[in-house]
Amino acid sequence: MTRPTQVAYFGPDAKDAAVKRRIVSMQQAGLAVRAYTMRRQDDADHGWDNVDLGYVRHVAFVRRIGAILRAIWRLRGHRDALRAADLWVARNLDMMVVAYVAHRMSGARAPLVYECLDIHRLMTRGDFVGRLMRRAERGLVAGSVDVIVSSPGFLREYFHPHYGSALPATIIENRLPAGSIATPRPAPGTPPPGHDGRLTIGWYGVLRCPRSLALLRRVAGELPQRLQVVMHGYTKPEDLPDFDAQVAGIPNLRFEGRYRYPDDLERIYGGVDLVWAGDFHDAKFNSRWLLPNRLYEGGYFGVVPVAPADSETGRWIAERDVGFVLQEPLERTLPQFLATVTTQQIAEKRQRLLELPEQVFVQPPSEIRDYVGRLVPAAR
Repeated sequence: MTRPTQVAYFGPDAKDAAVKRRIVSMQQAGLAVRAYTMRRQDDADHGWDNVDLGYVRHVAFVRRIGAILRAIWRLRGHRDALRAADLWVARNLDMMVVAYVAHRMSGARAPLVYECLDIHRLMTRGDFVGRLMRRAERGLVAGSVDVIVSSPGFLREYFHPHYGSALPATIIENRLPAGSIATPRPAPGTPPPGHDGRLTIGWYGVLRCPRSLALLRRVAGELPQRLQVVMHGYTKPEDLPDFDAQVAGIPNLRFEGRYRYPDDLERIYGGVDLVWAGDFHDAKFNSRWLLPNRLYEGGYFGVVPVAPADSETGRWIAERDVGFVLQEPLERTLPQFLATVTTQQIAEKRQRLLELPEQVFVQPPSEIRDYVGRLVPAAR
């Protein structure tokens, strides 16, 4: 019997939902995954074979160099297992540095893939620091066989301009792993779950965007009888240091805290009409180029997205006519939209959303299986 293809996956945070999603999708594709991950909180069982590379803080990239060096040092004791892997995948620049050095240190011959699901703002700077970082990344890219991105915007706006249109790259969107949601998708024509009669908009995930928070606080304050704002997820003090104070004292704005991925998705999306899919954390670059998880999670459950028009998310929504895209200034257009949108208009967009094939939102195991098979024709 042929053994399963073995993948060494390098992740920046063992508890990060995107890391879990990728590992689970690989496992469902029949791959044997050993993850080498850092952590940003206490370690725990993960549901996969995991090698702890140590604790790393939410700090600036330069200040994470120590954690990168410690991770490389820890990998010295895993050289045999690393050499046995058929494919290496490293998510983000930090882990690509770790994997690149470990690949050479271990004498591994397996192909190395760079998975880049966010472009750090350091990489987009036009000064000496930015040029130096891109030069380092260019060397790492040259040592890989492929680059995985989650949005065409990353290729069009960043990788192709800096590294050439011939760069080997593959778009693998942030869709839900197959089988991760126990509840079947609502059928077209299924009405949204009832609530207290007010329009409800949700904001979920890593809540890191000061402007999004300010916009949602504003609309909650302006439309207290018409609108509810519900937030689920977690914040980082360095992004929203006064988050608790900002969400306090607004009766129709609720912060519900963390949720379990993917177990709680049905619950948190089941009670909202709209999902806020905008992001301005890095407004000129990464935020304009990405396609957020909320797009796929909400789409699976028929929750209609709202996003700024001048973004990759806005283009995705407009091309399929499955949501609402708003022009700047959002401080004016978002309250105006929420004050006037009708339940019929939302129902029409929901219908189009639910008519899309499920594979728009759920990643079939064949996608990862075929991708890995293209890079590793047969296990050694």
